[in-house]
Amino acid sequence: MQTKRTIFPNKLLPYALLAPQLAVTLIFFIWPAAQAVKSSFEREDPFGFRTTFIWFENYTRLFSEPGYLNSLTKTAVFAISVTLLSMSLSLLLAVAVNRVLKSNRAYTTLLVWPYAVAPVVVGILWWFMFNPTIGIAPYMLRGLGIDWNHRVDGNQAMILVVIAASWKQISYNFLFFVAGLQSVPQSLNEAAAIDGAGPFKRFWTIVFPLLSPTTFFLLIVNINYAMFDTFGLIDATTSGGPNQATNILVYKVYADGFLGLNIGSSAAQSVVLMLIVIALTAIQFRYIERRVQY
Repeated sequence: MQTKRTIFPNKLLPYALLAPQLAVTLIFFIWPAAQAVKSSFEREDPFGFRTTFIWFENYTRLFSEPGYLNSLTKTAVFAISVTLLSMSLSLLLAVAVNRVLKSNRAYTTLLVWPYAVAPVVVGILWWFMFNPTIGIAPYMLRGLGIDWNHRVDGNQAMILVVIAASWKQISYNFLFFVAGLQSVPQSLNEAAAIDGAGPFKRFWTIVFPLLSPTTFFLLIVNINYAMFDTFGLIDATTSGGPNQATNILVYKVYADGFLGLNIGSSAAQSVVLMLIVIALTAIQFRYIERRVQY
């Protein structure tokens, strides 16, 4: 059987079809990234009247600034917590739904809805639920002897944003885990059950290894989500407080650049954040992917 090939009669047509996407990538990704790199080597006054080229001074100042080192630590705690919590709960829900998926289409649809909610709306929603004055969650926690006030307690504020960010991402992870579970051959589970393997052992030795490509993909997506896509949630929920307890890197870029008008430092922070995410992704592909069974 001969494979049919698509041949464009006009040699310019493929480039014309690619042009819109290339233009979007150039205008909204490449050009802003290049501008950020350029600004990271400059010092600009708050009014933009004077710009001085200062080489790596913005970068050296960053790593001697306690506030930036604090943001690095908070970002690591936040990203790891969100990734582990959202992926573990998503996998648990996917396993539960997979057993009776045919009769629970409506349940699956409802579980996916939170992914359509904007991060800012998610932040406001959880802010209302955990508001120390009018929120229902602090009222219930007081009944358990827990005095909840995330406006003054940094640990509680971090717990709040981790829960909110994880809730937002669970739907996305759930979809992929359900799809992955549906692709696992049922005959393997049946053979293991005949050999006497229990449900947990069957899952851990058969199902979970076959889910490794999906898990690896979601690991990268969730880390990038926690690093970049949680700005709106942080801004609406805690605004980086209290006392910088939730001031993760992506929010500090905004706070220093748009609120503090320190454009050079903000640009340097954005470049460092981009390099951190690139390095984490490269490490994952270099070392973790070895354990993935395709």
